[in-house]
Parts: sequence; structure tokens; C-alpha cells
Amino acid sequence: MNANKVKNLVLDHIIEILLIVLVVIMSFVSSNFLTVNNIMNILRNQALKGVIAFGMTMVIISGQIDLSIGSQVALAGVIVARFCRDLPAATGCSVTAACLLGILISLIVAVAMGGLHSYLEHKFHMPAFIITLATLNIMYGLSGMICEGFPIANAFPNWFLQIGIGKVRVVPVPAIILLAVFLIAHFVMRYTTTGRSVYAIGGNPESARLSGINVFKTKFIVFASVQVMCVLAAFMHSAQVASGSYSFGKGWEVDVISSVVIGGTSMAGGIGKPWGTLMGILFMGVVINAMTILDVDIYAQYVVRGAIMIFAVLMASMQSKAKA
Repeated sequence: MNANKVKNLVLDHIIEILLIVLVVIMSFVSSNFLTVNNIMNILRNQALKGVIAFGMTMVIISGQIDLSIGSQVALAGVIVARFCRDLPAATGCSVTAACLLGILISLIVAVAMGGLHSYLEHKFHMPAFIITLATLNIMYGLSGMICEGFPIANAFPNWFLQIGIGKVRVVPVPAIILLAVFLIAHFVMRYTTTGRSVYAIGGNPESARLSGINVFKTKFIVFASVQVMCVLAAFMHSAQVASGSYSFGKGWEVDVISSVVIGGTSMAGGIGKPWGTLMGILFMGVVINAMTILDVDIYAQYVVRGAIMIFAVLMASMQSKAKA
């Protein structure tokens, strides 16, 4: 194997290599790091934003962006919480029935919002950045109106809480959901016509259209998918804290996009894969956990996370030049 092949191999798997190195170092630095409890904590903590990251991967590969994800997390959480709190008293139905109806309404809203994003972007050629920035504010305001500015606590049935705090033996339910979403995203992007269409419109939407790909349908699927993933994350988050609030999900956009970019997905579109995003999710989880164990100042943590994102983009640029 010549030097260029070794260089390309390293660049292709730089996040995996850095993740292994970081895990080895931390296992020597702290005896509490490489324990089952700590590993499960990392997976549980990363699952919330991680499931959204797989949807965001599809969106960014298609050449788009969605900045509204945090507000969708808040909106879905308060919708279910409000239904659970108020519907049984108003109609006499069970809390379970109210919760299931709230879940259904949340999913419908998510798909409708994805449809709105794709329609405005495709029909009127509005930048997705502007569209989703606007809906971020709309959904944030709606969330505050629904919960009237205060968290709705202790309204969920016990079975719903298991989505966030449940375990299968020692494995947290959110970690299982994260793995399931990864497997679905991996299958869709690698083995289906939809996945190939996402890559095609991200590379060149006009060429994709001329080749017979339904560009609007594909955009609708990716925008709706990330919104549905936000709803799933909202359920896990609300279940963990047993409440819904307009403040949930605020600022999650940065962490989600960071995981996607660190995993090798190009912001220009057409390049990326769910496996890389999974590695980005795990890498960020380990970095955050390591800094917490080492008692790194919270503000310094933000500096490190920003530097990692710049490093990831730099590596992607080097990778592209090496293959050119």
C-alpha cells in the first residue's frame, strides 16, 4: 500500500481513529470512563439529538438545511403534555387515549411542517435557511402559547415515561431507539431509490430532474423525515423530565448539525452517510463526557466543540483535494 492510499484511508476514517484514540486515553485518565454505566449514559444523552441528526443528514445531503428542529422538539412535547393534562378532564377519556391522540397530532404537525418547508423551497425557490428560520420562531411561539409560558409537568402516563427512562437490561431505551433509527437511515440511503434520489438532487437538482427523479417528492421526504425525528426526540426528552415546555430543544440545531458535519456530510450537498453521522454523534458524546469528567469549564467546552467542527470541515476539504 503506497503513501497516497494510506493517506486517503486515514482521511476517510479520521473520526473513527480519533474516537478510538480518545477512548483509549480517557480509559487511562479516569477509571470511571470505560464503565458500563458511563457508556450507557453517553448513549442515552446522545440519543435525543442523535435521532434528529440522521434526519438532518438526509436534509443536508439533499442540499438543504433545517434550522427549525429545536422548536419542533418543544412543540411536539407541549402538544402531548397538553392533551394528557386537559383532554381526560374535558371528555372523560383515559390518559392513555389522550396521550396517543397527542402523539398522532404531533406527527401530523411534523409532516405538515416538512411539507410546508419543501413546498416553499421548491415552488417559490425560497432559501431553506430563511424558511426554517421563520418556522423556528413560529413553532417556538406556538409552543409558548400552548403551554401558556409554563412547563406542563407530571401529565404523561407511566408507559410514555419509559420511552425516556426505560431500560432493556442495562441498555437505555433511547439508545435502542438511536440504533433503530440509524439502521433505518442506513438502509434507506444505501439500498433504496429514495436514498439514491437524495444524493442525486444534492449533487445536481436539475440533472436529477432531467433524469426523471421527482425532486419535490424527494425534498418532501427529507424535510418531513427530520421533523418526525424531532417529534421522536421530543417524546424521549419529555419522558425523561416528565414534562413539556416551550424551552425544550432550544439551541439543538448547532449540536445536531455539528454531529452531521463532523461525520463527513458536506454542507454543499451530495456527500455523506448515516454511518459517518453515527460516528460524529458518538465522538461528540465522548468529547462532552470526557470534558465533564475532567471538570473542564463550561465555556471552554463550547470553544472545544467549535474547534472540533472547524477541524471536521478542514478534514473534509483535505479529503476532497486528496481525491481530486
